[in-house]
Amino acid sequence: MNILVFQHLAVEHPGIFRDFWREAGHRVHVVALDEGAAIPELAGYDLLAVMGGPMDVWEGDRHPWLRAEMAAIRRWVLELGRPYFGICLGHQLLAEALGGKVGRMAVPEVGVTATGLTVEGRSDPLLAGFGDEVQAFQWHGAEVQRLPEGGVTLAGNAACPVQALRVGRRAWGIQFHVEMTATTVAEWSAVPEYAASMDAALGAERARGLEAELAGHLPAFNAMARRLNDNLFRVIG
Repeated sequence: MNILVFQHLAVEHPGIFRDFWREAGHRVHVVALDEGAAIPELAGYDLLAVMGGPMDVWEGDRHPWLRAEMAAIRRWVLELGRPYFGICLGHQLLAEALGGKVGRMAVPEVGVTATGLTVEGRSDPLLAGFGDEVQAFQWHGAEVQRLPEGGVTLAGNAACPVQALRVGRRAWGIQFHVEMTATTVAEWSAVPEYAASMDAALGAERARGLEAELAGHLPAFNAMARRLNDNLFRVIG
Protein backbone atom coordinates (compact mmCIF):
# COMPACT_ATOMS: atom_id res chain seq x y z
CA MET A 1 0.00 0.00 0.00
CA ASN A 2 0.90 3.66 -0.36
CA ILE A 3 0.76 5.20 3.12
CA LEU A 4 0.64 8.97 3.57
CA VAL A 5 1.85 10.23 6.96
CA PHE A 6 1.13 13.72 8.29
CA GLN A 7 3.87 14.52 10.80
CA HIS A 8 3.96 17.58 13.07
CA LEU A 9 7.29 17.15 14.84
CA ALA A 10 10.35 15.12 13.87
CA VAL A 11 10.33 13.09 17.11
CA GLU A 12 6.60 12.30 16.77
CA HIS A 13 7.01 9.86 13.92
CA PRO A 14 5.15 6.56 13.43
CA GLY A 15 7.62 4.81 15.74
CA ILE A 16 7.36 1.04 15.71
CA PHE A 17 4.73 1.18 12.96
CA ARG A 18 7.54 2.14 10.58
CA ASP A 19 9.08 -1.27 11.26
CA PHE A 20 5.80 -3.05 10.60
CA TRP A 21 5.21 -1.16 7.37
CA ARG A 22 8.75 -1.76 6.16
CA GLU A 23 8.44 -5.50 6.86
CA ALA A 24 5.21 -5.63 4.86
CA GLY A 25 6.70 -3.76 1.92
CA HIS A 26 4.40 -0.75 2.10
CA ARG A 27 5.54 2.54 0.60
CA VAL A 28 5.50 5.44 3.08
CA HIS A 29 5.48 9.15 2.23
CA VAL A 30 6.01 11.46 5.23
CA VAL A 31 4.82 15.06 5.03
CA ALA A 32 6.58 17.18 7.70
CA LEU A 33 3.92 19.86 7.97
CA ASP A 34 5.72 21.81 10.71
CA GLU A 35 8.73 22.13 8.39
CA GLY A 36 6.68 23.62 5.56
CA ALA A 37 6.16 20.47 3.46
CA ALA A 38 3.20 20.64 1.09
CA ILE A 39 0.32 18.19 1.21
CA PRO A 40 0.40 16.13 -1.99
CA GLU A 41 -2.52 15.13 -4.15
CA LEU A 42 -4.38 12.60 -2.00
CA ALA A 43 -5.73 10.35 -4.72
CA GLY A 44 -2.57 8.24 -4.98
CA TYR A 45 -2.62 6.98 -1.39
CA ASP A 46 -4.40 4.10 0.35
CA LEU A 47 -4.05 5.00 4.05
CA LEU A 48 -3.63 8.33 5.85
CA ALA A 49 -1.82 8.12 9.20
CA VAL A 50 -1.73 11.33 11.26
CA MET A 51 0.67 11.56 14.18
CA GLY A 52 0.92 13.63 17.38
CA GLY A 53 2.50 16.98 18.07
CA PRO A 54 2.85 19.73 20.69
CA MET A 55 0.48 22.13 18.95
CA ASP A 56 -3.30 22.18 19.47
CA VAL A 57 -6.07 21.99 16.89
CA TRP A 58 -7.22 25.56 17.66
CA GLU A 59 -3.80 27.10 16.91
CA GLY A 60 -4.44 27.76 13.24
CA ASP A 61 -3.27 31.36 13.52
CA ARG A 62 0.10 30.21 14.90
CA HIS A 63 0.33 27.19 12.58
CA PRO A 64 -1.59 28.03 9.39
CA TRP A 65 -0.89 24.61 7.90
CA LEU A 66 -3.33 23.14 10.46
CA ARG A 67 -6.21 24.55 8.41
CA ALA A 68 -4.94 22.93 5.23
CA GLU A 69 -4.38 19.69 7.10
CA MET A 70 -7.92 19.60 8.45
CA ALA A 71 -9.30 20.35 5.00
CA ALA A 72 -7.28 17.41 3.65
CA ILE A 73 -8.59 15.16 6.44
CA ARG A 74 -12.18 16.15 5.63
CA ARG A 75 -11.66 15.37 1.96
CA TRP A 76 -9.91 12.11 2.76
CA VAL A 77 -12.63 10.79 5.07
CA LEU A 78 -15.82 12.33 3.70
CA GLU A 79 -15.15 12.58 -0.04
CA LEU A 80 -12.63 9.84 -0.78
CA GLY A 81 -13.86 7.50 1.97
CA ARG A 82 -10.41 6.04 2.54
CA PRO A 83 -8.92 4.56 5.74
CA TYR A 84 -7.64 6.98 8.37
CA PHE A 85 -5.56 6.20 11.47
CA GLY A 86 -4.76 9.04 13.89
CA ILE A 87 -2.76 9.02 17.12
CA CYS A 88 -2.99 11.73 19.83
CA LEU A 89 -3.13 15.01 17.87
CA GLY A 90 -4.13 12.93 14.84
CA HIS A 91 -7.09 11.61 16.87
CA GLN A 92 -8.09 15.15 17.86
CA LEU A 93 -7.70 16.47 14.31
CA LEU A 94 -10.06 13.78 13.02
CA ALA A 95 -12.75 14.91 15.46
CA GLU A 96 -12.24 18.65 14.92
CA ALA A 97 -11.97 18.44 11.14
CA LEU A 98 -15.28 16.58 10.88
CA GLY A 99 -17.26 18.92 13.14
CA GLY A 100 -16.49 17.69 16.65
CA LYS A 101 -14.96 19.72 19.45
CA VAL A 102 -11.52 19.48 21.06
CA GLY A 103 -10.64 21.42 24.23
CA ARG A 104 -8.02 21.70 26.91
CA MET A 105 -8.07 19.24 29.82
CA ALA A 106 -8.14 20.47 33.41
CA VAL A 107 -5.00 18.40 34.09
CA PRO A 108 -2.73 16.84 31.44
CA GLU A 109 -2.72 13.04 31.33
CA VAL A 110 0.83 11.66 31.22
CA GLY A 111 2.16 8.17 31.93
CA VAL A 112 0.71 4.68 31.98
CA THR A 113 -3.02 4.60 32.71
CA ALA A 114 -5.93 2.20 32.39
CA THR A 115 -8.37 2.69 29.52
CA GLY A 116 -11.62 0.78 29.20
CA LEU A 117 -13.28 -0.29 25.96
CA THR A 118 -16.91 0.68 25.43
CA VAL A 119 -19.54 -1.76 24.16
CA GLU A 120 -18.91 -0.44 20.66
CA GLY A 121 -15.15 -0.73 21.17
CA ARG A 122 -15.37 -4.37 22.14
CA SER A 123 -16.99 -5.14 18.78
CA ASP A 124 -14.87 -2.82 16.65
CA PRO A 125 -12.53 -4.61 14.21
CA LEU A 126 -9.58 -2.30 14.99
CA LEU A 127 -9.67 -3.40 18.64
CA ALA A 128 -10.34 -7.09 18.00
CA GLY A 129 -8.49 -9.25 20.51
CA PHE A 130 -8.21 -6.57 23.19
CA GLY A 131 -9.71 -7.13 26.62
CA ASP A 132 -12.27 -4.92 28.34
CA GLU A 133 -9.43 -2.76 29.71
CA VAL A 134 -5.97 -1.95 28.40
CA GLN A 135 -2.94 -0.30 29.93
CA ALA A 136 -1.96 2.58 27.68
CA PHE A 137 0.69 5.31 27.54
CA GLN A 138 -0.62 8.87 27.65
CA TRP A 139 0.93 12.27 26.98
CA HIS A 140 -1.69 14.92 26.20
CA GLY A 141 -3.26 18.08 27.54
CA ALA A 142 -6.24 18.31 25.17
CA GLU A 143 -9.14 15.95 24.59
CA VAL A 144 -12.09 15.32 22.30
CA GLN A 145 -15.03 16.90 24.10
CA ARG A 146 -17.71 16.37 21.46
CA LEU A 147 -17.81 13.70 18.78
CA PRO A 148 -18.35 14.63 15.14
CA GLU A 149 -21.49 13.48 13.38
CA GLY A 150 -21.29 9.72 12.88
CA GLY A 151 -18.61 9.38 15.57
CA VAL A 152 -18.59 6.51 18.05
CA THR A 153 -16.56 6.31 21.27
CA LEU A 154 -14.57 3.08 21.39
CA ALA A 155 -12.59 3.56 24.62
CA GLY A 156 -12.29 6.02 27.50
CA ASN A 157 -11.40 6.61 31.12
CA ALA A 158 -12.30 9.11 33.85
CA ALA A 159 -9.55 11.55 32.86
CA CYS A 160 -10.45 11.50 29.15
CA PRO A 161 -13.81 9.93 28.19
CA VAL A 162 -12.94 9.71 24.46
CA GLN A 163 -9.71 7.72 24.28
CA ALA A 164 -10.57 6.11 20.95
CA LEU A 165 -13.19 6.86 18.33
CA ARG A 166 -14.37 5.78 14.92
CA VAL A 167 -16.13 7.90 12.33
CA GLY A 168 -18.04 5.97 9.70
CA ARG A 169 -16.59 2.58 8.85
CA ARG A 170 -12.88 3.24 8.26
CA ALA A 171 -11.65 6.32 10.13
CA TRP A 172 -10.15 5.74 13.58
CA GLY A 173 -8.43 7.90 16.15
CA ILE A 174 -6.73 6.86 19.39
CA GLN A 175 -5.70 9.36 22.05
CA PHE A 176 -3.16 7.11 23.74
CA HIS A 177 0.23 6.16 22.32
CA VAL A 178 1.12 2.69 21.08
CA GLU A 179 3.92 3.61 18.68
CA MET A 180 6.64 4.11 21.33
CA THR A 181 10.15 2.76 21.13
CA ALA A 182 12.91 2.66 23.74
CA THR A 183 13.94 6.24 22.87
CA THR A 184 10.49 7.87 22.88
CA VAL A 185 10.43 9.36 26.39
CA ALA A 186 13.92 10.85 26.07
CA GLU A 187 13.06 12.39 22.69
CA TRP A 188 9.72 13.81 23.84
CA SER A 189 11.11 15.10 27.13
CA ALA A 190 13.38 17.40 25.13
CA VAL A 191 10.30 19.21 23.73
CA PRO A 192 9.51 22.14 26.09
CA GLU A 193 5.72 21.78 25.80
CA TYR A 194 5.90 18.07 26.60
CA ALA A 195 8.30 18.57 29.50
CA ALA A 196 5.92 21.12 31.02
CA SER A 197 2.89 18.84 30.72
CA MET A 198 4.88 15.95 32.17
CA ASP A 199 5.88 17.95 35.24
CA ALA A 200 2.34 19.30 35.68
CA ALA A 201 0.76 15.87 35.50
CA LEU A 202 3.31 13.79 37.39
CA GLY A 203 5.40 16.10 39.53
CA ALA A 204 9.15 16.44 39.07
CA GLU A 205 10.14 13.23 40.87
CA ARG A 206 7.86 10.86 38.98
CA ALA A 207 8.59 12.69 35.73
CA ARG A 208 12.27 11.84 36.12
CA GLY A 209 11.34 8.16 36.37
CA LEU A 210 8.96 8.05 33.42
CA GLU A 211 11.48 6.51 31.03
CA ALA A 212 12.10 3.60 33.41
CA GLU A 213 8.36 3.27 34.01
CA LEU A 214 7.69 2.96 30.30
CA ALA A 215 10.53 0.46 29.79
CA GLY A 216 8.75 -2.15 31.88
CA HIS A 217 5.60 -1.83 29.77
CA LEU A 218 7.29 -1.51 26.39
CA PRO A 219 7.05 -5.19 25.30
CA ALA A 220 3.31 -5.19 26.01
CA PHE A 221 2.84 -1.87 24.22
CA ASN A 222 4.78 -3.11 21.20
CA ALA A 223 2.57 -6.19 21.11
CA MET A 224 -0.50 -3.91 21.30
CA ALA A 225 0.82 -1.89 18.37
CA ARG A 226 1.38 -5.06 16.37
CA ARG A 227 -2.18 -6.20 17.02
CA LEU A 228 -3.60 -2.80 16.08
CA ASN A 229 -1.53 -2.73 12.90
CA ASP A 230 -2.57 -6.25 11.92
CA ASN A 231 -6.23 -5.47 12.65
CA LEU A 232 -6.06 -2.25 10.64
CA PHE A 233 -4.65 -3.85 7.53
CA ARG A 234 -7.00 -6.81 7.84
CA VAL A 235 -9.95 -4.42 7.80
CA ILE A 236 -8.78 -2.18 4.98
CA GLY A 237 -7.48 -5.09 2.93
